[in-house]
Amino acid sequence: MTGAETYPIRRRLAAARILEGQDRLLVVAGLGSTAWDITAAGDRALNFPLWGAMGGAVPLGLGLALAQPRRRVVVLTGDGEMLMGLGSLATVAVQAPENLAICVFDNERYGETGMQETHTAGGADLASIAAGCGIPVTGLITTPDGLDRALGTIRETPGPVFQAIKVRAEALDFALPPKDGVTLKDRFREALLGRQD
Repeated sequence: MTGAETYPIRRRLAAARILEGQDRLLVVAGLGSTAWDITAAGDRALNFPLWGAMGGAVPLGLGLALAQPRRRVVVLTGDGEMLMGLGSLATVAVQAPENLAICVFDNERYGETGMQETHTAGGADLASIAAGCGIPVTGLITTPDGLDRALGTIRETPGPVFQAIKVRAEALDFALPPKDGVTLKDRFREALLGRQD
């Protein structure tokens, strides 16, 4: 095996490390694998996993960061989903919310449709694209130690922050969050704002 199948960072461990002890984080996960990753790390009311809307994780995270400027918002999404919504990075740069961090788990594959290679397998560099859009804090993480060193940046550095995290291309068991979009919306809203009767 070569390439993404041998990358040392395992996505579920990466999600668990990013979210560990961060009960106040507002977390948006892109559809598919990253939604399962955050659920495997511990389903919680302040997680908002997307079940659809490919390309929508970053715009949703941006809106949330602008609406809640005193709370840290972390978007966890995959390379396929990020490639679908590249234009949102330019909008993030222009709006410049300091409380937003975007982490892309890049396994160079479309995990939901059969593990076909994405453009990142052919050299597309998401961190450079984010920097080119004007996002001031960007990075490429390729090792577990590199991820550990980046945790403070992801959790605390004024941003917007963008981190491309090269993760192993692997098939994992499902860890499904609730499937009802209204339930997800209502529990997130209540956890964030309190009961709205």
